[in-house]
Amino acid sequence: MAQMVREVMTAPPVEVSPQAYVTDVARRMREEDIGAVLVTEDGHLRGLVTDRDLTIRVLAEGGDVSGTRVREACSTELVSVTPDDRIDRAVQLMREKAVRRLPVVDPDRDRAVGIVALGDLAVERDPGSALGHISAADPNQ
Repeated sequence: MAQMVREVMTAPPVEVSPQAYVTDVARRMREEDIGAVLVTEDGHLRGLVTDRDLTIRVLAEGGDVSGTRVREACSTELVSVTPDDRIDRAVQLMREKAVRRLPVVDPDRDRAVGIVALGDLAVERDPGSALGHISAADPNQ
């Protein structure tokens, strides 16, 4: 059983600039079959944007979204883990902060190197659970 974040994280992470248009980010999420991307600038983590962020912070507001930048939709107050953190630490942070995804940051380089999601942890820790089954299943597009 995996013990370290590096063993379950998705790497490399998909990254976009804060200046990217949300429509381009949404297309990228669809193409890559992912629900979150890291927002980086000059290689440094600036935020995280999820498919839910795009829906709640952009689409639900109405109007023309074609000119909306990802910096207007992303979460910027982030909590992260390192590749060498124990999985238990990731679980603890997700519970405390009520988040489903954590950026994985290499502290020596101050660079995002991956992302770990609740589904990744469910597949690893509880593969027989409903969330484990759903997270391990092929996407249905």
